[in-house]
Amino acid sequence: MHVDRIVSRQTNAAGEPREYVSHLVRRTFREDGKVKNETIANVSHLPPAAIDVLRKALAGRTLVDVEKDVEIARSLQHGNVAAVMTVARQLGLPALLGPAGRQRDIALALIVARIIQPGSKLATRSWWSDNTLGADLGIDTASTDEIYAAMDWLLHRQDDIERQLVGRHLVDGGQVLFDLSSSWMEGHCCPLASHGYSRDGRRGLEQIEYGVLTDADGRPVAIRVFPGNTGDPSAFIEAVHAVQKTFHLKSVIMVGDRGMITSARIRALRESDDLGWITALRAPQIAQLAAVDGPLQPTLFDETNLAEIRHPKFPGERLIACRNPFLAAERARKRDELLDATEKALAPVVAAVTEGRIVGAADIGMKIGKIVHRRKMAKHLEITITDADVTIARREESIAAEAALDGIYVVRAEEKHASGMRGDEIVTAYKNLSQVERVFRTIKTTDLQVRPIYHYLENRVRAHLLICSLAAYITWHLRKRLAPLTFTDEEPPGRTDPVAPALRSEAANRKSTRKEQPDGTPLYSFQGLLAHLATLTRDEIRISGGGSLQLLTNATETQRKVFQLIGAPISKTVGSQ
Repeated sequence: MHVDRIVSRQTNAAGEPREYVSHLVRRTFREDGKVKNETIANVSHLPPAAIDVLRKALAGRTLVDVEKDVEIARSLQHGNVAAVMTVARQLGLPALLGPAGRQRDIALALIVARIIQPGSKLATRSWWSDNTLGADLGIDTASTDEIYAAMDWLLHRQDDIERQLVGRHLVDGGQVLFDLSSSWMEGHCCPLASHGYSRDGRRGLEQIEYGVLTDADGRPVAIRVFPGNTGDPSAFIEAVHAVQKTFHLKSVIMVGDRGMITSARIRALRESDDLGWITALRAPQIAQLAAVDGPLQPTLFDETNLAEIRHPKFPGERLIACRNPFLAAERARKRDELLDATEKALAPVVAAVTEGRIVGAADIGMKIGKIVHRRKMAKHLEITITDADVTIARREESIAAEAALDGIYVVRAEEKHASGMRGDEIVTAYKNLSQVERVFRTIKTTDLQVRPIYHYLENRVRAHLLICSLAAYITWHLRKRLAPLTFTDEEPPGRTDPVAPALRSEAANRKSTRKEQPDGTPLYSFQGLLAHLATLTRDEIRISGGGSLQLLTNATETQRKVFQLIGAPISKTVGSQ
């Protein structure tokens, strides 16, 4: 038996078409070689839901009471890990890490977890039980010893992994960007931990340093870890050795900041005909060029903000002088604020000396010195100290001399390797170091939260940073693909205009203002979008009497767009492949 839906169409006296629908329970049988139907009952008067249940029951479907016989046994986060794993597979990361096996799966899961839910290794192990990553890779029961063994396995393969990444994204004759940062340590047992210049502003804490190599677009391809007291020039030499000896790149242009590619490093690089370099002059060197009768005069910028100059002190170099009016205004504002803040901080000390509460030139000098050096404004203040008096006045000539160079910077490049580049291309190459700084922000704060570092074995620290570097590589591609759904600036103005201010594009400003796309789709931060993807869960549904099935929740419009931008369907399972 079955339920037939019978539709009849008729025209009434007024000529209007009418449609009548009937639902009949019928028995089908064969008689004399012919198929015949016998109507058992007319159930058209029943509610549509009841008719549907009757139809399914007669078709042999098993029907259950949802409230009594069905339960959702478990919900696992799926959308976020599916998106990250899909991009990881598209980038060939599993094969890049090494041969298939449990250690590779654990290492891959550590990288994915660092993107989605950064935390300690113990917290990561617990998190694997809450998402499909752990279940599908079979590592949700991994022990702490297995995790550390996978980290050691991954570190052993670092050079091979990075050689493959360098082969993808760097070529002979191209540019290699390098910069250095630091992160503080917890504990005092790591051989790498040392006191040094803290880029995190955490004075008094031991730290490590690490340098990142990227291509011209800021895509991270390699990382090197150093003791916490390593200077920028020493780290740069290590980067040069890695490029030449580990990655076998012969003719490239190294791009680094002025504190890293110093005059001593330049002399060493000149001994090799294969490596070029691009950096910038320090402030005292710029002041020498701007001296009377020097080549760097304000009239250079009357018609353009970019000019190429020469000077005998810099033989074999191209010097590109730039003036950024936006930067000049910002420098002037900042200097005035620092002077005002310093004078305000000095006022109580001056008052105490006047009232006789502080006496003696030595004591007064110690109090004054702590304040003026805090903001590095001593060069602009004339301070006269006696045993019973102190006078403070601004050095207007010093301030005017510095203000004359506001917004001016000079990019220097080795002439042989940069001979085929225009001046604006050289400046843009140097400004692209901001892309490496963005990688550091990704690793340290916004996404991967590398700090503080709790490991105390040197190899574990290096493995931890390698995991963060590979996670940053995936994040770079994820951010690029998902930019239409986030507040990410898709066309930063500084990438096309070498003297543009370090501001966001107009399109990015509209994103920040409207908080949604033109079609009304909401915009998210990158981490906010991953959190929204986590609401796409995979549910295990159990039916009383035996049997279970796994279903994905219905994807939202934003979640569907994420996978459209990634270029893959929403899969029910996560696998390393």
